[in-house]
Amino acid sequence: MAQDIRELFKDDKITEGKMPNNHEERFLEKLDKALPEQKSRTSKFRYFQIAASVVVLFGLSFGAFKYFQSPVKITPTVVTTKEPVETKTLGDVSPGLKKVEDYYLASINLELSKAKYTPETKDVFDRYLLQLDELDKEYKRLSLELTESGPGELTINALIDNLKLRLNLMYRLRAQLKELNTSNTDSYQDLEGTSQSI
Repeated sequence: MAQDIRELFKDDKITEGKMPNNHEERFLEKLDKALPEQKSRTSKFRYFQIAASVVVLFGLSFGAFKYFQSPVKITPTVVTTKEPVETKTLGDVSPGLKKVEDYYLASINLELSKAKYTPETKDVFDRYLLQLDELDKEYKRLSLELTESGPGELTINALIDNLKLRLNLMYRLRAQLKELNTSNTDSYQDLEGTSQSI
């Protein structure tokens, strides 16, 4: 049944005529009935499409920003608290070494308490205390070594030698202070003797 449109025009089967009035209106009515307009549903859907596009665009922009952002190097800071480290002493190694350590520490403290501090002996006293402080730091370092590596003959001997050296230092301080006091007393007596003879 298909016919070629060109043949219809050749045969003049289609007449040229006017269309009836209201033809256009009737055609639009039939078209509306066949394909009703759904404006309300499509307009809401259109807003959701726009909103979704904006959200995707922002998401991609943020992702690209983070991706291309130069990496920031964060250096961790270690916060250390000055908690006393439990270090071993000679007394922790054996009871005999504890007696040796206690003897030397008691003798050092006794000699230190006997020393007379005067303005004339200040320089000598300060020099000896500085040396004692250095030896004390070394003793603490050796005690830490004893704790970390365990008791060894070299470490134990170094700790005992440190105590001996501190005690000898205190004996020298006492001797030097005694010498200064006798020289000051002699010079004082010399001054008294010259003042009495005048």
